[in-house]
Amino acid sequence: MGATSHQSGAAGRAPTADRPASVRNVVLVGHSGSGKTTLVEALALTAGAVNRAGRVEDGATVSDYDEIEHRRQRSVQLSLVPVQWGGIKINILDTPGYADFVGELRAGLRAADAALFVVSASDGIDGATRMVWDECEAVGMPRAIVVTHLEAARADYTQMATVCGEVFGADDPDRVVPLYLPLHGPAGPDGHAPVTGLLGLLSQRVHTYASGSRVERDPDPAELALISGARSRLIEGIIAQSEDEGLMDRYLGGEDIDLKTLVDDLERAVARGTFHPVLMAAPAAEGARQGLGTTELLELITGGFPTPLERAPVPVTTPDGSVRPAATCDPDGPLVAEVVKTSSDPYVGRVSLVRVFSGTLRPDATVHVSGHGLADRGHEDHDVDERIGALSSPFGKQQRTLDQCVAGDLACVAKLTRAETGDTLSAKDDPLLMEPWTMPDPLLPLAVEAHSKADEDKLSQGLARLVAEDPTMRLEQNPHTHQLVLWCMGEAHQDVALERLRTRYGVQVDPVPHRVSLRETFVAKAAGRGRHVKQSGGHGQFAICEIEVEPLPPGSGVEFVDKVVGGAVPRQFIPSVEKGVRAQATRGVSAGYPLVDVRVTLRDGKAHSVDSSDAAFQTAGALALREAATGAGTHLLEPVAELSVDIPDEYVGPVMSDLAGRRGRVVGTEQAGPGRTRVRAEIPEIEIGRYAVELRSVSHGTGRFARAYARHEPMPPQIADKVREQAEKGSRSS
Repeated sequence: MGATSHQSGAAGRAPTADRPASVRNVVLVGHSGSGKTTLVEALALTAGAVNRAGRVEDGATVSDYDEIEHRRQRSVQLSLVPVQWGGIKINILDTPGYADFVGELRAGLRAADAALFVVSASDGIDGATRMVWDECEAVGMPRAIVVTHLEAARADYTQMATVCGEVFGADDPDRVVPLYLPLHGPAGPDGHAPVTGLLGLLSQRVHTYASGSRVERDPDPAELALISGARSRLIEGIIAQSEDEGLMDRYLGGEDIDLKTLVDDLERAVARGTFHPVLMAAPAAEGARQGLGTTELLELITGGFPTPLERAPVPVTTPDGSVRPAATCDPDGPLVAEVVKTSSDPYVGRVSLVRVFSGTLRPDATVHVSGHGLADRGHEDHDVDERIGALSSPFGKQQRTLDQCVAGDLACVAKLTRAETGDTLSAKDDPLLMEPWTMPDPLLPLAVEAHSKADEDKLSQGLARLVAEDPTMRLEQNPHTHQLVLWCMGEAHQDVALERLRTRYGVQVDPVPHRVSLRETFVAKAAGRGRHVKQSGGHGQFAICEIEVEPLPPGSGVEFVDKVVGGAVPRQFIPSVEKGVRAQATRGVSAGYPLVDVRVTLRDGKAHSVDSSDAAFQTAGALALREAATGAGTHLLEPVAELSVDIPDEYVGPVMSDLAGRRGRVVGTEQAGPGRTRVRAEIPEIEIGRYAVELRSVSHGTGRFARAYARHEPMPPQIADKVREQAEKGSRSS
């Protein structure tokens, strides 16, 4: 932070690492539009990875190079951008900021050893970013903050640094303090004075960027006076985290602590995750060779962020669950690597982004692939051997060949046909398994149908490949509604899924309204008579049966009881009556939904020695059930879900009010953590089809929920009448 490193990357050459100590893995976190991708471009330019503002081809960047990202001008997937600085390989993991793609963020957090929180000086800090900070705090992940959008008219770095201390350092604001203060140029016509340089609080040096490159000079007296108070606070914050317990006494006694001691203590505190410096960065101006603050940021990453050696050993088991010694970051140790992202390339095929935790991954080696724990999302458990293809380092759309990937590093692996996100790669003669990280549940349903016969032939394969790439997506073939449902995280996630199906896999689908599994049951006991008598020359059809139907408790299904006496219905036709009754119950008797929770008793009937048949009595049984339903009337049953909603305390009122408006019944509340409440409710599933989107709006992106099926219960008559009316319109139109 006090000295200047020199760039050591070169555009077109893949950064490499031959030992864990020369690797830094950092994930960028921040809300959509905070400037993460722009920051990656600026860092890549400063490090010499690209020659012009992060652009690699056709306006795409080293981070957002996917065609969908290019069209939408928004990150939708995790991207790896490796750069070299001062002999250190920095793996920058750029994550989407939009809440729908939180699965990509989770993968980035898993692969990284430190997090860089990107905060817009003009937009501030949103609730979702605070939640991620708290998660990192809980596991002790090292973090720093970088303030962007300094060029905005209302941007105020000093004020935003104070806000960061209040929000991210709520328990101890002195752990979140700036390392630099901004140096402003002349104010423009709008009164906004642009940031043209940095004042180093520790080094007491000025770094100006007005000339297009970084120039270092001594501060003038006015600038020294400007940094005095902020410098004292920074030094006290660093010393408070120092392992030298006597350092504070020496400082308070008036001793001038040397710069090297302060920088060393700062870097150790950052690496331990106990101190979180605030920096600033801005993209390079037209023709400039580096962006403002990017050199300082690269110095912090290489000097202050931890190496993979400082990460706690990874717990592993054998595929059958036997505990094995934790995997340490040793290039010569047993191979333990994890697939953190899976994607498809139209030329290469499947590409797996892999983090190596132990051992060394080499091209053409045969590894064991273990995958467990995501069967409910369409990912089969598997234990198979696969041959590693080429190892490469990404550079936009290009892949640059690597000779190996040592413990602590990341690389892309080609042509792993079975490995999916979350799977473990290990030696084939010593299979090991890492516990997959927690994936958020997809809770927004999207029912789809193939657009044409040609699309129908490719649909299952396209959907399977889509789900294999994204573990936050779940594919369901609903046995009750017979719909094909793709469960996603939100509307943007749905849009990207449909676009990928169309552009990447050549499958066009049509979204259709999602249906919940409604059912019917009888209101009261009723009798029905089924008469199926036809004469058409030759053998006719003759079957008469009389039944009695009574409602049963929920969950009873359909019972059939034979109480025929005297052979009124010959024994061989009684199963036929039952078959007809059950078939009609499956089709429904009122609105076309399955009939449940009834007992059907066959009381009497008539047969003909010649014209009676299995088919005739099946028809008679179905007619009898329909007549009984007409006489007694039916309830329409709707599924009810148990809902658990976790929200900040300030949103409890709006959330409970919203649930009440959806016919929800709140059954309890409880503390879900500091400043958060869990609201438990029962609510009809038909009312929460879009709750994943609507809760985000009510809670400003800070709420999350889980749902589970509870039971079916009668739907209110006025709503049931509307459903029946829609069902009748649908049957007439078809």
